[in-house]
Amino acid sequence: MVHFVGAGSGAPDLITLRGKSLLEEADVIIYAGSLVNPALLDWAQPGCNIYNSAAMTLDEVVAVMELAEQDGKITVRLHPGDPCVYGAIREQMDRLGALGIPYDVCPGVSSFCGAAAALKAEYTLPEVSQSVIITRMAGKTPVPERESIASLAAHGATMVIFLSTGLLEELAAELIRGGCRPDTTAAIVYKATWPDEKILRCTVGTLAETAAANRIKKTALIVVGGCLGEDYALSRLYADDFSTEFREARK
Repeated sequence: MVHFVGAGSGAPDLITLRGKSLLEEADVIIYAGSLVNPALLDWAQPGCNIYNSAAMTLDEVVAVMELAEQDGKITVRLHPGDPCVYGAIREQMDRLGALGIPYDVCPGVSSFCGAAAALKAEYTLPEVSQSVIITRMAGKTPVPERESIASLAAHGATMVIFLSTGLLEELAAELIRGGCRPDTTAAIVYKATWPDEKILRCTVGTLAETAAANRIKKTALIVVGGCLGEDYALSRLYADDFSTEFREARK
């Protein structure tokens, strides 16, 4: 059996109880060494074979899984955050399916949630934004033109931008081309929930200079939108003139 496990956003205690249990039971662990906190490996049992996938190809990862399955071993494939967000798990699951190897997925706390916690922010504020767009700049992996930063920025929704810290000048230009004002509130969250986390509040127009001044070149999320500002409306859910299934309006 292969378990794809979300490691959480960085802090070891943000892995799920199920994820921790699977780590403790694993005979083989393949972890994304460039992004997963190695402290999580302290839960591995003695004799567990541990592989760092940062130096491995897809074929090499699958070969380790296949050999472990042949030996009747339990494998944990440990991905940062939640595996469903830029986890490259589909290609692994398809290969396992073709080999007849059973697998499942254990969700984790994504870094976009960790960033919101670090910022003490609510992405979905009434009358500001009720949608969250998770996206990235085109790089070595292309992005469909219909999902360009400019076209998504036109919606005015909260944007959480992964894998783009090295392209902040281009990112800012695309955001502005899509309709963001240079003074739109933004933030750079470096290594959310890790011990060396950094929170840098800025604007779309100052993203690049803020990152450069703080020597941030990778492992950061960019958050853009009015949810980082001061203006919003109160939720109707808790308004005293609003009835719900559980409470009658009081005036």
